[in-house]
Amino acid sequence: MKNDFLKYQAQTSPYPLGMEVSHAIGSYIYDTNNKSYLDFVAGVSACSLGHQHPRVNQAIKDQLDKYSHVMVYGEYSQSPAVQYCKLLVENLPKELNKVYLVNSGTEACEGALKLVRRVTGRSQLISCHNAYHGNTMGSMSVMGFEERKQVFRPLIPDVDFITFNNEDDIQKITTKTAGIILESIQGGAGFIQPENFFLSKVKKRCEEVGALMIVDEIQPGFGRTGKLFGFENYNVVPDVVIIGKGMAGGMPVGGFIANEKYMDLLSHDPKLGHITTFGGHPVIAAACLATLQEVLEKEYASQSLVKEKLFRELLVHPLIQEVRGKGLMLAAMTSDVEITNQVIMRCQDKGLILFWLLFEGKAIRITPPLTITEEEIKEGCKIILEVMDEVQLTLNNVN
Repeated sequence: MKNDFLKYQAQTSPYPLGMEVSHAIGSYIYDTNNKSYLDFVAGVSACSLGHQHPRVNQAIKDQLDKYSHVMVYGEYSQSPAVQYCKLLVENLPKELNKVYLVNSGTEACEGALKLVRRVTGRSQLISCHNAYHGNTMGSMSVMGFEERKQVFRPLIPDVDFITFNNEDDIQKITTKTAGIILESIQGGAGFIQPENFFLSKVKKRCEEVGALMIVDEIQPGFGRTGKLFGFENYNVVPDVVIIGKGMAGGMPVGGFIANEKYMDLLSHDPKLGHITTFGGHPVIAAACLATLQEVLEKEYASQSLVKEKLFRELLVHPLIQEVRGKGLMLAAMTSDVEITNQVIMRCQDKGLILFWLLFEGKAIRITPPLTITEEEIKEGCKIILEVMDEVQLTLNNVN
């Protein structure tokens, strides 16, 4: 299977991990030799309730027995999507009261960028250095990492960049700015949290000049950082929120949320201002609804902070310089890219899945399912520390 994988599927890197997956359940993935791997990555934060969650699986099966795709998004009233959007809005600040469902996080970003231009009549977009909001052309235009996008230029014009947490840069938001897009916690940059009320100060500046603030919750969202959404930790209400990844328990989906007075502008002048065939797909929406219900009812958001504390107590080692992030969105930082590479690869050999971040090569991604147990956290951290002992011994011998 691995040979066919490399031969027939387009690859995203020269050396994919290539694990041959047999099945997955709970916090574990199994390969075709039936070796188990404890999953500390959760499909890069997408499998928020672990693998094969019974409530999500049942919702998918029940909806399949009723109907699947019947009409392009926005034309028919379909119960799973309506129920989901209603429950989502009921758990958001009152200003965020209309949802547009799409198929992925990057598509949600595209819709949000179009929306702020439609609302303001302006063209300038501002993002942050080392930001990541997706990989389609609009999303790539607001990616703050030139190495990844230079060969695809020209991209969308009139985009400027500021440094996350740099208050002086906030003045770059002017009356020419349609909107600024930020992650509530910078993901690819190394799980960097806003400091000194940075997000609130950005929002205040936007209000002063008539620009809109987009907050990307694709990674932090749906309980991963101690609140349903990351921005709730930082005393700010964005104008537009982008969602994806963990919202459907591992199914492909995205969305953007704003006030109805803004969202309604996409329906006229011109009509069909943003359209999608499969957005709000009833089977996917059923998975979204089941996932959100489970996250809310079981209070997984608050539990993520308890589990964060356990991770921080356990992950103490000379090779770990710090643990960044919040809740179950954590990054163990080493001093060297090669140390990080060795730890991730050796841990996989020992049955623990870790992963990298996009732009920060020294970071070890730790984003397990919200359903991870304390016993599983202890099991995984034990493997990490054992591997780090081995790596440190190798380094000492070399030196």
